[in-house]
Amino acid sequence: MTLRIGIIHNQEEKSILVLQRLRALLADKDDLEIVERDPELVITIGGDGTLLSAFHRYNHRLNEVRFLGVHTGHLGFYTDWRDYELPELVNSLSGEQGKSVSYPLLDVILTTRSGDQRHFLALNESTIRKGSRTMVADVYIKEELFERFRGDGLAISTPTGSTAYNKSVGGAVVHPSINAMQLAEIASLNNRVFRTLGSPSIIGSHEWIDVRLKSNEEHLITIDQLDIIRKDIVSIKYRIADERIHFASYRHMHFWHRVKDAFIRED
Repeated sequence: MTLRIGIIHNQEEKSILVLQRLRALLADKDDLEIVERDPELVITIGGDGTLLSAFHRYNHRLNEVRFLGVHTGHLGFYTDWRDYELPELVNSLSGEQGKSVSYPLLDVILTTRSGDQRHFLALNESTIRKGSRTMVADVYIKEELFERFRGDGLAISTPTGSTAYNKSVGGAVVHPSINAMQLAEIASLNNRVFRTLGSPSIIGSHEWIDVRLKSNEEHLITIDQLDIIRKDIVSIKYRIADERIHFASYRHMHFWHRVKDAFIRED
């Protein structure tokens, strides 16, 4: 059976060279086919940003496609293979059995003042900010008011996204086998008048977060690489999505090995 492979790459010179080598190696395999549409496996060449782009391109086919990353720069959290390992990578694809490992995704629903809703999926995270002004929002967890937040903003992340912006604002690093999302405050105001929890919170898959904005002014909502700037958003609802992302598990790197390489190990 032929494995249908799509390739997405960034425009860095090194990535273009890797693309050319990969295409040549794949062409020598009778059971591997490079396709432009409906791939079963998507190989990304670049870094985590390239894989994020591929995820959003194919997020309507998550039950039918797996992802595999080749990194051409710094070690990434979604990229298992190095550019000099292409022959080993291609050999592992030939005759493979379709094994994969899956990670949770974030389901995001924006609601406007008119009642219109927009639905998104996030692989890493979503943030809510109000420019240079203090943001005020009521945070509901499973329909119960949890806190009135005042501060720079909020970050809601998946377990895989916990090592990204979430970590820089003091959030916990969460193993992706845990089917949960994380709520982290960005520079919250805590004094005698205003009070929030002030600590990151892990929210289970059976619960949801509803952030209800208390101002009609412009807010910036990010969903992975997407920026949405609007004045009419009244609430943003988050939960763990029914869909999951699937990574090809030929040699899927241990999560804590990734964490160590990214934040602890000295070169």
